[in-house]
Amino acid sequence: MGLGGCIILIAVGAILTFATDWEVKGANLDVIGLILMAVGIIGVATFASIARRRRVVVPPSAPVVGEERDRPLY
Repeated sequence: MGLGGCIILIAVGAILTFATDWEVKGANLDVIGLILMAVGIIGVATFASIARRRRVVVPPSAPVVGEERDRPLY
C-alpha cells in the first residue's frame, strides 16, 4: 500500500467516524472509522520512514581545477 492508499484509509475512516449517522446491526461504524484512521496513520509513518532511508546523500565532489579542453594542443 502506498501513500495514496494510506491517505484514502484516513479519509474513509474520518467520513465513517464524523460524517455519518448510520446504524448498522452488529457493527459500530465509529470504531471501524477510528481503526481505519489509525491504520492509515501507521501506514503514512511507515512510508515516511522507508522513504527517508532510501534517500541517498551524495558527498560533494572536489572542485574541478582545469578541464581537458582548456589545455593547449601540442
